[in-house]
Amino acid sequence: MIDDWTAPAGESPASLATGAELIARWSEPHRRYHTLDHLAAVLSAVSQLAAAADDLAAVRLAAWFHDAVYDGRPGWDEERSAQLAQSRLPRCGVPAARVAEVARLVRLTAAHDTLAAGDRNGAVLCDADLAVLGRPGYDDYAARIRQEYAHVPDDLFRKGRAEVLRRLLAVPRLYRTERARELWEERARANMSRELAALAAGRG
Repeated sequence: MIDDWTAPAGESPASLATGAELIARWSEPHRRYHTLDHLAAVLSAVSQLAAAADDLAAVRLAAWFHDAVYDGRPGWDEERSAQLAQSRLPRCGVPAARVAEVARLVRLTAAHDTLAAGDRNGAVLCDADLAVLGRPGYDDYAARIRQEYAHVPDDLFRKGRAEVLRRLLAVPRLYRTERARELWEERARANMSRELAALAAGRG
C-alpha cells in the first residue's frame, strides 16, 4: 500500500515517515470500518474515477488523510485530519497550493452535500468515499459502522442512522461523476433503502 502513498507524495525520508504514520493511524484498534481496508477501497475507487479529476495527486493525498484522525466525532475528525495534512505535507515537499487543496478536500468529506457544482476534485473524492454504498459487502459495512458507534443506544443509533440514509436518498444524484453513477448509483439506492426499512422495523 505504501506505493499508493509514494506515487503522489514522493519517496523522501519525510514522505516515507509520514506514510508510515498514516498507516499506523488507519490501523488503530478502535476502528471497525474506518480502517486500512476502507482506505484501500477509497484509493481503488479514486483510480476508477481518475479521469474526472483536475488534480489527481491532490485527490489521492486527500484520500490518505480524509479519516487519518478518527475518534467518531463528525466534523471534528475531518478538521483534525485536514490540519494533519497541512502539518505533514509541506515537509514531504508538496507544493503549498496542493497542500491547500488537499486540506480543502479533506474538510469537504465532513458533509458531502456541500459539494459545489464544477468541483471536479471534490466530486471524485466524495464519490470514492461513498463507493461502498454501491459495492458488494454493504451489510458488512453497515455492521461495522454500528460497531464504531457501539456506545450509542440502539434506539438513538437507529434514529440517527435513518436520518443519514434519508438525506442521502433524497438527493437527485448520489454520485457527482458520470462514471460513479454508472458503477454504483442503482445498487447504492437499493442497499440504503433496504437498510432504512430494516431500521424502521427495529432490526438495525
